[in-house]
Amino acid sequence: MHKLLIFNDEKLLRRALTHRSYVNENPEDIGDNERLEFLGDAILNFISGEYLYQHHPEMGEDEMTRRRAALVDQKQLAQFAIEVGIDFRMRLGQGAIRDGGYQNPNLLSSTFEAVVGAYYLDNNRNTEALRLLLEQLFDSVPQGIVVLRSDLDPKNKFQEFAQANGATTPPKYATEKIGGTDHAPEYMSRVYVGDKIYGQGKGRSKKDAEKKAAEDALTQLKKRKLL
Repeated sequence: MHKLLIFNDEKLLRRALTHRSYVNENPEDIGDNERLEFLGDAILNFISGEYLYQHHPEMGEDEMTRRRAALVDQKQLAQFAIEVGIDFRMRLGQGAIRDGGYQNPNLLSSTFEAVVGAYYLDNNRNTEALRLLLEQLFDSVPQGIVVLRSDLDPKNKFQEFAQANGATTPPKYATEKIGGTDHAPEYMSRVYVGDKIYGQGKGRSKKDAEKKAAEDALTQLKKRKLL
């Protein structure tokens, strides 16, 4: 078993692996993993940023931002989830399982985030053990893939546009759930620079919706010949 799945508090791990669809079918259970997912997302962004800062002293801010996005995007986190053995350990509702939930990149990536958040809590909020495990995973990603993904990421491209045109703060994404089911939700995201909206998009996860919003913003800029 991968060290990321070895816990002192087994209940904490079980909660990290529990999707909302499972709780809906088993309301007496311990609860879903959404708060842990939120925590894990923040930790992954911090540790991946620190990893790039330490390992690439020659790299500028814009490049580090793109590389960080590539290391923690949905596709890569889903791959990490499979590598550490989270996939078939996820606790899903029967509907999610029938719909291929064990192979669903959205469910895999969000559960990986939840496990990261839980592992942090299980280690008394000490990041050192977690950092070592995550850096091993980051090291396993071929640099060519990281570079390719970072170059293609629309959120990074839109942020570069905003900064190049005088924005003093990064673009902000307003994202909300608008429909779908527990195991296949649909989100809408709108991207703003200051108070001005530049694009919007829908997706099956918050990250996907934000990516679509950035793509829409870039499309609109190209139509206006501003990009």
